[in-house]
Amino acid sequence: MHNVSCGKKGEEQAAAALTTAGMKIIARNYRSKAGEVDIIALDGETVVFAEVKTWSVYGIENLQYGINSRKQQKIIKTAKYFLLENREYSSMAIRFDVIFIKNSGNNNESQITHLASAFTESV
Repeated sequence: MHNVSCGKKGEEQAAAALTTAGMKIIARNYRSKAGEVDIIALDGETVVFAEVKTWSVYGIENLQYGINSRKQQKIIKTAKYFLLENREYSSMAIRFDVIFIKNSGNNNESQITHLASAFTESV
């Protein structure tokens, strides 16, 4: 499957999983000059900034290569832009999650792993 369509399918699956878990999706593919966040959702009184990784070849043990510290910093900076533009969420707790989707090679089954609080901003 082409990388872009594979990624979009993964984001759809991730959004559906978050909704099923009781979260409310408030933005998808939010972009700022710092970068992009795949999904922004509300989990109760917490704003969740979620990065979705959809891979068919690599496993979750390789996730650090896809979500390295540079990528984490871009997501954190983008989250700050979102909170500046959307002040109604600025007093809420925030969390950075990673949703890993492992696609099986020859069928449409996917394994979804949601890593809540996968990383934090280091000071």
